[in-house]
Amino acid sequence: MSDRMERDQIIDAARRTVALGLTHGTSGNVSARVGDGMAITPSGLDYGLLEREDLVVMDLDGTVAAGQPRVPSSEWRMHAAIYRARPEVRAVVHGHSPAATAVACFGRDIPPFHYMIAVAGGDSIRCAPYAPFGSDALAALAVEALTDRWACLLAHHGLLAAGTTMDQALAVASETEFLADLFLRLLPLGEPRLLSAGQLADVLERFRHYGQRGRGA
Repeated sequence: MSDRMERDQIIDAARRTVALGLTHGTSGNVSARVGDGMAITPSGLDYGLLEREDLVVMDLDGTVAAGQPRVPSSEWRMHAAIYRARPEVRAVVHGHSPAATAVACFGRDIPPFHYMIAVAGGDSIRCAPYAPFGSDALAALAVEALTDRWACLLAHHGLLAAGTTMDQALAVASETEFLADLFLRLLPLGEPRLLSAGQLADVLERFRHYGQRGRGA
């Protein structure tokens, strides 16, 4: 994929996070792995105004490529830490969607009350403990919460999703928001019944063979 195509993909994904209700205003951030580094949305710029040159290309140690006009998202440490820890990850989406953020404000994991929890890669969507935004501490906690997972919550903050493609990261983020909303609707009725470990294992195995194969997948 060319640099131009990669930049267009990030811009399109960033705008889709707004359309999907995954973020609002200038909150949230989107990145993609580029070579040995990454390209990430800039700090505090409305996604509707993004141009290719606004995206910030940087090494995973935080070194920004020379000659760029923008400052990277304040959450670049979190994105970089994920890419360092997970070689298979090619895209990361972070948002402040209402339902996921509400659950995160309780500091709760989302348990296996619905089989689609398996989209995140396991039997729960974990909630990382609170740490200040943009900090090395938050980056480390996010990586830990994403162990063997494609999504997690960030306490008192929002949601985080990763994928081997940008489409996967966006899909997982959107599904996480849906599940969080459903979970919140159930809580006034009491704690929902949970699927068993065996039932979740069956779903995870089925997901391995779900979807299209080959051309057009």
